[in-house]
Amino acid sequence: MNLITNQKVKYDFDVLETFEAGIELRGYEVKALKSGMGSLKGARAMIKGNEIFLIGMLIPPYQKSNVSEDYNPERERKLLLHRQEIIYLAQKFKGLTIIPLRVYTEKNNVKIEIALCRSLKKYDKRRKIKEREKKREIEWERKGFDKQPF
Repeated sequence: MNLITNQKVKYDFDVLETFEAGIELRGYEVKALKSGMGSLKGARAMIKGNEIFLIGMLIPPYQKSNVSEDYNPERERKLLLHRQEIIYLAQKFKGLTIIPLRVYTEKNNVKIEIALCRSLKKYDKRRKIKEREKKREIEWERKGFDKQPF
């Protein structure tokens, strides 16, 4: 079940490879995520030594009265990957970005899908939009409509 998705990734980045990882959370963070709170906007993953951390993911407190005062909603969260996957990502990391795509639950475990991405240039974005519009026009012509309704 999807809890949070990062919808701007497909527009701003070219997704090369995806990985599934566990995420180290506190109990009230899990409860906040399952209730639909949280955001992946501006989040990314960084490799530090032999570990990988998620930076910039916002998880607000579920109940403000039950959370300690020093709680940081954008704290670094450790991602749980196999060592070979971390080494592979570290080798491929040069010039690329690791971006979270979605947070979901699988058998009562909170998982995160991360992707190795390349940033799109402005002209790449324009080309993508043109291709999408062409496909839309072809689909309308195939259905037998002369003009699009918009």
